Amino acid sequence: MAHKRPYHCLVMLFVLGICFEASLGDTDAQILMRFKGSLWNGQALNNWGSESSLCSWTGLLCRENQTFYGLRLEHMELGGKIDIETLVELPNLVSFSVINNTFEGPMPEFKKLVRLRALFLSNNKFSGDIPDDAFEGMRRLKRVFLAQNGFTGPIPKSLANLPRLWDLDLRGNGFGGNIPEFQQQDFRVFNLSYNQLEGQIPESLSNKYPSSFAGNEGLCGKPLSSCNGNESRSLKPNLASPHSKGKKHGVLIIAIIVVTVVAFSSVVALLFIHKHRRKRSKPGILPKRGTSHKSVGFKESQYSVDLTGDLKGGDGELNFVREDKGGFDLQELLRASAVVLGSGSFGSTYKAMILSGPTVVVKRFRHMNNVGKQEFSEYMQRLGTLTHPNLLPLAAFYSRKEDKFLVYDFAENGSLASHLHGRDGFVLNWSTRLKIIKGVARGLAYLYENFPGKTLPHGHLKSSNVVLDNSFEPQLTEYGLVEVMNKSHAQKFMAAYKAPEMNEFGRPNVKSDVWCLGILILEVLTGKFPANYLRHGKGGNNSDLATWVDSVVREEWTGEVFDKDMLGTKNGEGEMLKLLRIGMFCCKWNVENRWDWNEALAKIEEVKEKDGEDDYSCYYVSEGDLNSKTMTEDDFSFSVTNG
Repeated sequence: MAHKRPYHCLVMLFVLGICFEASLGDTDAQILMRFKGSLWNGQALNNWGSESSLCSWTGLLCRENQTFYGLRLEHMELGGKIDIETLVELPNLVSFSVINNTFEGPMPEFKKLVRLRALFLSNNKFSGDIPDDAFEGMRRLKRVFLAQNGFTGPIPKSLANLPRLWDLDLRGNGFGGNIPEFQQQDFRVFNLSYNQLEGQIPESLSNKYPSSFAGNEGLCGKPLSSCNGNESRSLKPNLASPHSKGKKHGVLIIAIIVVTVVAFSSVVALLFIHKHRRKRSKPGILPKRGTSHKSVGFKESQYSVDLTGDLKGGDGELNFVREDKGGFDLQELLRASAVVLGSGSFGSTYKAMILSGPTVVVKRFRHMNNVGKQEFSEYMQRLGTLTHPNLLPLAAFYSRKEDKFLVYDFAENGSLASHLHGRDGFVLNWSTRLKIIKGVARGLAYLYENFPGKTLPHGHLKSSNVVLDNSFEPQLTEYGLVEVMNKSHAQKFMAAYKAPEMNEFGRPNVKSDVWCLGILILEVLTGKFPANYLRHGKGGNNSDLATWVDSVVREEWTGEVFDKDMLGTKNGEGEMLKLLRIGMFCCKWNVENRWDWNEALAKIEEVKEKDGEDDYSCYYVSEGDLNSKTMTEDDFSFSVTNG
């Protein structure tokens, strides 16, 4: 029988081989093809299976080493079943997105995907209550976007208990009940607006923006209005109860009183408006002492101001700094029809339409007492000699002890901030945004060339200080004012003093303006306002725009960074990625690794409106290399896909 042992061994090895091969399971490609079979309207995925390289399949996310890690099936009109049991077989799946499709019904059991770090289901037709344990075990989950669906019921406690949750967007659903206590409090994105939530907002969320809770009439407490006692504004009485019936008459009486007061107020208001209109022809652009104007944000405020008497104590005349300007004097400026454009940390800004003359912008500065009258005049004359297509020309100035007034040319299309963040602004497409960034960089470079010995040639570069002419060509304003600004006020409010080196060294660097340029690039590409500019004081922090972009690129895909209003540009995403990369290197925390203005300008000039032959649709940065303080240029790489 001994001679049969080799045969038995061969049989055994063959059987073990089959068992071993079976234990390996299907490949990622086979699993994905099975997943595709559960979907409806899968025409957008027609190249699945036909392409030899998995990372060339539409909607697949791959790292630089061609390792598959996520599905991004967005804007494809997909529907059907999201087969979780099949997705569980993908060991490397950490990101899943089906934004803007037609999936419907209850939320699938994503908790089975315990490795998932990002879940995007926004803009579908999912509905119904989400089970309280729907997110149990998903300890790696950092980003949850469920906006614009039909979800109802309370917010799951398992979602609130996620330890690493950074981004949460539940807006536009029907979630009800009280907001649970979230374990994670330092959110980058947090939005519960336009649901049916009620009760008092947890104290841990009181530092969020009011817009995060808008559209929930039953909510109260900071940052919204205070609650009445221990009751929510949303707690409505049971009108069928005897107690509430007894109150009906009282409510009716109150309603009658309110209607009477409103009617009387309307009559008074009409009389006031009629009287006010008769006074609107009175001249003046400067506010009276003691008058306070709230910021009008990014939208022009259409009201005149009668403020001529506030100019006493000045030098008596407008000082023109350019020979090509003039043709009007101080009295003509005071008689001009004027409207308030905005109010900021330095003072108010006005648009003045001079009769039989030009339209100009007058900026009032209350914190320019750093130099004497003669020195201030000489410095303004120097600023007046600067001529560049991307600088808003200074035309004149008016000086007095309390404050200064600078007169600039008027830009027809307002500020860049008004278009990026204003509700009524013209939507800027990719080509216009690229044009704006190139113009801003050229204007900044011109300032560096003309102020070679100055640490901050601009000092206050931000989107509200970039204005656009009638062809949307950008022009910088409020440049070169660090020299004449009170130091304490500059450190508290000027953009360059928000650079991270202020925390480390207590003073700006020659690259601090470049940091502002980088933040501006990221703002233009993302459409997000740099919230760190709103905080008073110097130095950056861990919640600034640059850190947020770093984290999104590190965690997921760069496409999530871009402003949705800018997307849809044919063959332009690769160039957008190049500009994003430039912005990140311009605002690196480590000053030594940050690009200087020469390199930044050269790189920006290389960016084109459309891609070349390569289509960069997936941008990946190694997580281990994405420390914003140590990152080098070689750390960045592109993963080329056709997705």
